[in-house]
Amino acid sequence: MPFFSKHYKVIVADSRAHGKSIDKGEALTYEMMSDDYAELLQKMKIDSAFVIGWSDGGINGLLLCIRHPEKVKKLIITGANLRPDSTAVQSDVFKRVSSNYTKFKDQFAKNNNKTDLDYSVLKYKRLLSEQPNIDPKALHSIKVPVLVIGGDYDVIKPEHTLEIFRNIPKANLWILPNSGHSTLVVYTDEFNTKADTFFKTKFRVIRDREREF
Repeated sequence: MPFFSKHYKVIVADSRAHGKSIDKGEALTYEMMSDDYAELLQKMKIDSAFVIGWSDGGINGLLLCIRHPEKVKKLIITGANLRPDSTAVQSDVFKRVSSNYTKFKDQFAKNNNKTDLDYSVLKYKRLLSEQPNIDPKALHSIKVPVLVIGGDYDVIKPEHTLEIFRNIPKANLWILPNSGHSTLVVYTDEFNTKADTFFKTKFRVIRDREREF
């Protein structure tokens, strides 16, 4: 934020049910969150914005492009996924998350003195285990340039990050070596510089003989 605030108006908001953004409903979806961000921009009278999304934020960014394309100038995502299964998420992580969700649901069902926190945790775990569910073909509708990023040892499989890249018409791909899920922490300076350049530079379409350079 300090880096980008020197040259941009930076907007950082808690997603619904996170931080100080409340959510009293039983359902929590990425579609709701992306709609919230579109509404936030609308309320702030901002026609469109450059968007950076990490993990859940990357999912929200993709859905923002799909559901509210007029709100996004360019998008950068890192560690995003389209579906909650072992084709997208590393097998050991997927097994751990699934097992934890199953155990919590059992405990939740037996608990006769549920608190607001119990309900919130259930929503979080359900979101993590059952969502997102984005058809790769839906990415074909994204018209703005997108920089798709992942770590070579990310929670999200590199081949899934590649799948996202291949389904977006105007996309660049950046896989960072020796990095897990926190690419923008492990590579802070490089990430900021690359993101800034991506936002400021016209997207280059590379075809035919141009592939040689």
